[in-house]
Amino acid sequence: MSAPVIPGDAANDTRDGTDAAPIGRRLAERRFLYIEVRSWPQILAPSLLGIALLALWEGTVWLRGIPHYILPSPLTIVTTLWRDWGSLAPSLLITLEITYAALASAVATAIVLAMLFTQWGWLEKAFLPYAVVLQVTPIVAIAPLIIIWVNDTNLSLLICAWLVAFFPILSNSILGLRSVDHNLLDLFEIYHASHLQTLVWLKIPAALPSFLAGLRISAGLSLIGAVVAEFVAGTGGTASGLAYRILEASYQINIPRMFASLLLIALFGIANYLLVSWLTQLLLGRWHESAVNRER
Repeated sequence: MSAPVIPGDAANDTRDGTDAAPIGRRLAERRFLYIEVRSWPQILAPSLLGIALLALWEGTVWLRGIPHYILPSPLTIVTTLWRDWGSLAPSLLITLEITYAALASAVATAIVLAMLFTQWGWLEKAFLPYAVVLQVTPIVAIAPLIIIWVNDTNLSLLICAWLVAFFPILSNSILGLRSVDHNLLDLFEIYHASHLQTLVWLKIPAALPSFLAGLRISAGLSLIGAVVAEFVAGTGGTASGLAYRILEASYQINIPRMFASLLLIALFGIANYLLVSWLTQLLLGRWHESAVNRER
């Protein structure tokens, strides 16, 4: 026998052909300005906090009469960014080219090495300690040597940024490839799956969340590595990237321009993070627990 329907009870009322679960699902899928309603708090909270901090900054500078060569106001920084865009944009492109080239190289080499290390354990025992040494060595200490040894500024900057971005992807990919459910591995063996089939249909999907976690870290580290290497190159008189513009502005005591360059670096660092987050949601959103939206 079916449960009695209590008048006015929304959980049991099915007169319109729906029940509570589909109603909850439809509410969760409601959109405002093409964005899901439940996503708006995540957007508004940091946005409102940022606006409040910027207003406090602007008001403090204006009320206390702080000169722009000590602390420029947000409006002064934006005005400087607009005025000097012609010289900052080419430097920004150089920094972004080095960042994304280093990140792409780190992804390619880390994935290949992670597959080799998990396939042959002796390779990992032989080479992984040296990867750890490269990771723990400060890039500021070895960047001057790389710039001296490599007779190409852009290539030396690329190597420095690659060294910083490489290890998080490698370590997370190894962890993901080794986190495969052993029951699933046994199932693939029972059905006589080849090594390639096991890799493509089981190990790579299982390692994808860990790989994306490492990619999210390396996306920021590659930008940091590129900027640090540009600072080292800039102190040697080599003009390249936004870091050199920051050094140039510091020599000229042009503090608003320094802040404008830092603003560009910060904005594109945030853009890198959001891009990887979007990629994570795209690849994992339909099946992995870390990205699936739960109904409440």
